[in-house]
Amino acid sequence: MADTSAPAGFLGRGWAFPIIATRDGGIAYTAGEEAVEMAIKIVLGTNLGERAMRPEFGCGIGELVMEPNTAQLHGRVQTRVRQALTRWEPRIDVLNVRVEAPPEQKNVLLIRIDYLIRSNNTPYNLVYPFFLQEGVQQ
Repeated sequence: MADTSAPAGFLGRGWAFPIIATRDGGIAYTAGEEAVEMAIKIVLGTNLGERAMRPEFGCGIGELVMEPNTAQLHGRVQTRVRQALTRWEPRIDVLNVRVEAPPEQKNVLLIRIDYLIRSNNTPYNLVYPFFLQEGVQQ
């Protein structure tokens, strides 16, 4: 958990996700770079139409879960991730998005995101695993 005693500044401060209680019964908060990383994961994990008051929020990669693990799918995931983060996370500049499938795990895509936090020009990276239930050819 991030130290929440310092001012959050441009990067903000908000509830930790998933929402958890502190020892004293309050809500756990996160701030700074950790808050940005959680926000990225929230964008990637939210399907389009999932939020009632903001149906356009999210990435929409969840609807690709039954697709076969092909280069075409990798490109679609890469495009959706870049577009969603560019739209929904104004605290970062997306430098690169790569989608890889480990050879020993056909049902996993590793989404590697390189980004720069705008307030301090510090580069970060995140690997987001996306699990497929590959479609079956009939």
